[in-house]
Amino acid sequence: LQKFLILLHVTMSVVVGKTLMILFPDAMRRYILKQGEKSRMNENPKFSYENWGPTFFSFKYLLFVLKVKWKRLEDEAYEGHPAPNTPVVTFNGEVRHLFDFMQDNRPLILNFGSCT
Repeated sequence: LQKFLILLHVTMSVVVGKTLMILFPDAMRRYILKQGEKSRMNENPKFSYENWGPTFFSFKYLLFVLKVKWKRLEDEAYEGHPAPNTPVVTFNGEVRHLFDFMQDNRPLILNFGSCT
């Protein structure tokens, strides 16, 4: 049911967005550029609106958003419930699952950091 509702919501958003791009191309260009400012996409000199703007509300866009939203359904963790067995990628590029790293009754500790 959740996947169906997401499909319905994303499809309607894409249809409305595509329709507005056809009817009001200049206004939609300004809107998309404003969204690009929020994500700081506009700060990259190699990106211009012509490179990424028209991809909004395309069929590929629809499929990508659906894939991301459906994948996030699996990744939700709730307090007091078991942790999700999230897929992870090893340094060798091998896809494993989080629980693959558990050993006996020992706690599994995840350490998130950044390397800059």
